[in-house]
Amino acid sequence: MNNVYENNMKFVPFLKFINKYKIIITITIISVLLFVSYFVISNQIKKQNNEKASVIFNDWKNEISKENLDQDALTTIIGNLLENYEATGYTQLALLDHANYLAKSNNFEESLKSFNKVIELTNGFNGNKIYNKMARISAARILIDLERYDESLQKIEIYSSTNTNAYIHELIGDILLKQQKNDLAIEQYNLASEKYADETSRSIISMKIASIGY
Repeated sequence: MNNVYENNMKFVPFLKFINKYKIIITITIISVLLFVSYFVISNQIKKQNNEKASVIFNDWKNEISKENLDQDALTTIIGNLLENYEATGYTQLALLDHANYLAKSNNFEESLKSFNKVIELTNGFNGNKIYNKMARISAARILIDLERYDESLQKIEIYSSTNTNAYIHELIGDILLKQQKNDLAIEQYNLASEKYADETSRSIISMKIASIGY
């Protein structure tokens, strides 16, 4: 009997702790359960949205690959993706497709709107870094053609550090050259030349530097 009594006594501090903090413990358990439930449901919704968006994206690919494009159909599909599945990669990819198509059609302002929308959707820690970079570079190139150099530079200035790739250094150099900031342009061209692995690209950079006349 003494052993039983002693064993029961061991649980007394624990039971006192439970009784003292039962409200906090209850709230914590409920919070954890709610978080887990939210996580599971959120992932399930995300999966379902991706599946639905992929079907619409297939419609998009079929439509945009036609020889005679139906602009109204393209607009409807893009609108559907943006309205219902904005956060999916399929929507972002369709927007990139649309923006490139508009740029090839010389519809630069509408193309910029699509590229800017991709940038907006993919900004931030959880955004698609590849799509974001593609949209920024493409938008910057269009803005160069439109002679909107400040805006062009703003699109890619986040990549202006020495850690970026050769092409972006070259593109920044092109913008700075258009702004007649020759010393800064040469600095970017030299960084590009150091990072290019092929001689053709290096030769192009050398010609750009030589054309400045320094």
